[in-house]
Amino acid sequence: MHALVVTRQGQPVAPNIEYRTDWPDLPSPAPGWANVRTLASAFNHMDLWVGRGVPGLDLAYPRVSGCDACGVVDSVGEGVDKAWVGRRVIVNAATVVPENHRPADPPGSTLAPQFELIGEHHNGMHAQCFSIPAANMAYVGEADPVQASAFGLCALTAYSMIATKGRLHPGQSVLITGIGGGVATSSLALARHLGCPVAVTSRHQWKLDRAEQLGASLCVLDKGQDWSKEVRAWTSKRGVDMAVDSAGKATHLNCIKSLARGGAYVTPGCTSGPDATTDLARIFWNQLRIFGSTMGSNAEFKEVVSLFNAASVRPAVDQVFDARDGVRAYERIEAGEQFGKVVLRWE
Repeated sequence: MHALVVTRQGQPVAPNIEYRTDWPDLPSPAPGWANVRTLASAFNHMDLWVGRGVPGLDLAYPRVSGCDACGVVDSVGEGVDKAWVGRRVIVNAATVVPENHRPADPPGSTLAPQFELIGEHHNGMHAQCFSIPAANMAYVGEADPVQASAFGLCALTAYSMIATKGRLHPGQSVLITGIGGGVATSSLALARHLGCPVAVTSRHQWKLDRAEQLGASLCVLDKGQDWSKEVRAWTSKRGVDMAVDSAGKATHLNCIKSLARGGAYVTPGCTSGPDATTDLARIFWNQLRIFGSTMGSNAEFKEVVSLFNAASVRPAVDQVFDARDGVRAYERIEAGEQFGKVVLRWE
């Protein structure tokens, strides 16, 4: 079959990408799994990590990346309802690693799940067909494949940290750093769906202009200054109820300083570095909440897809490439030029 292949590990990533027509076809689906014919697949920052090498993972190359796609179910394995065949679906690429329970282990009621990601730990969705556990599929009717493929992982990540962990309430104020990436734009869409006023930051004025068109109320050009004062002024010095920060080191302290009493700092990543400087006195005195969040459960996935199917939340799509032009798509995300999701069209 045809596939967009990472031929070797390295940086920059784009020179190591090839469109192949001889990638091995999928075997019949295993019990509980389904094979899906790809209509469109979408990029995440994870695709760059697979190309550069993921710390702590021994990845073999060549390999196929991609953890977001919309496609049609071609076949299903034993134990899967055959009514799925022919249905248009999107998928949750996060699969739960079973726990190895030992006799002396304490109760695990608050233990977070350990995830593996199809497209990272295993071959992914930048191909004509891919395999997925049937429990990770969600039906999207006759939705536009480009829009649907751009929705899954980023919307799930945003929903899990904002709604489930951070418990954002309608009307509360939200700060989102580094607007333009998939998780940030999904967070903006979800917050606006809840009727929340949103402040965003970016180093690029054109990204702020786009965010304003999507409903952001305060747009802060980040030149390395202490912009927390501007955010607090926007809230009449009260502070925001939630800060959504995937940048990490460069923005963490400003986020902490921007929060209202009892506010939540939620993070799904740290693209500018993990070794942030914080303010513990402000954290305990203002009773702040800090949440790390990675992907999400199938139950959360079904909930956020319901918002997509109801046309309540839509992803921001940056640019669509034919799958044969996949190298150009890698070049765009590697340059950080996108606002929203970059998508490959396979049919």
